[in-house]
Amino acid sequence: MATTGLERLLEIEEKLRRGESPNPVSVRSFLAWFGAQRRSYWNVWSIRKALEKAKLLTSPDFESAYVDSEIRFELLDDQEAVSEVDELMKAERSSASEVVTSILPAVAADPTYRISKLAAANNKPLSVNPNASLKEAITLMMANDFSQLPVMTNERDTKGTISWLSIGTRSVLGNSRTFVREAMDVHHEIRADASMFQAIPTIVQHGYVLVRGSDNKITGIVTASDLSLQFQQVAEPFLLLSEIENHVRSLLSGKFSKADLVAVRDPSDSGREIDDVSDLTFGEYLRLLENEQRWEKLGLNLDRKTFCNHLDQVRVIRNDVMHFDPDGVPQSDLEKLRDCAKFLQTLQIIKES
Repeated sequence: MATTGLERLLEIEEKLRRGESPNPVSVRSFLAWFGAQRRSYWNVWSIRKALEKAKLLTSPDFESAYVDSEIRFELLDDQEAVSEVDELMKAERSSASEVVTSILPAVAADPTYRISKLAAANNKPLSVNPNASLKEAITLMMANDFSQLPVMTNERDTKGTISWLSIGTRSVLGNSRTFVREAMDVHHEIRADASMFQAIPTIVQHGYVLVRGSDNKITGIVTASDLSLQFQQVAEPFLLLSEIENHVRSLLSGKFSKADLVAVRDPSDSGREIDDVSDLTFGEYLRLLENEQRWEKLGLNLDRKTFCNHLDQVRVIRNDVMHFDPDGVPQSDLEKLRDCAKFLQTLQIIKES
């Protein structure tokens, strides 16, 4: 019989109480213990209940960490010592307190969308030594289609960045440059635990930001392109859902009496006024169309069960999206939303023609 996630956690608790140090695991592997691939609302809730039963916590918190980064396990009992440190932090809010924060294990969910959640922030960047030739830097940037490279002597020591802009501006002076150090600019960086919104102004202004981890190593470089892709990933499901709901609302508008609409209202929300299709929830749209007599009022020569099944899939995906899963919508779900939006768009075109 396969070992359950809770059983694994109880084994880890026993090891910790014996003074042993369990091996860290990646967030992705940790989720797999519970048969999960994503940190959806319900997955996170059930995993937190299991951690609570095993009297454990993860450091960093499994919900806020990058999905392929490693987490460690600690006894919840150890939080008593952490509480004392917390009181000191409240008494002395300074830059030093921020260092303490970074080493404290997280007990509850971290609501902040930190830059460390981005894949690019966890992908060690290609760099060049300040004493390297300018030709080497140019070749690396061209070969990898990069706009800039960090100039570093080791994983922690960053001297600056070299970019097409830094090279171009110096060429205006007419003096030949031989080494990277002669054509580099001051670099810009941010801590891995910083909010995504703290990083945005720097990325917009300079086109990139270097990310420094808790071990003081440069863990990644986030560019404007990475930021654009991230916001597309976050925004597209919301925009598709909005389009789908508008199409469904248009399809139903004017086809049903107020009595029909009130009849599908959620019984637990009987005080809500229903005057128009726009007053219904997505689940109530589905309930309206599941009835064969009401379906006939649409005048569509389509299979009702198949149509409703597609809308029900959208409803399930919608619930996940509205819970702001930090791992985003799976590609398969995104394709379902795109297909449904395209299907309803086609119906709208036919209806208006």
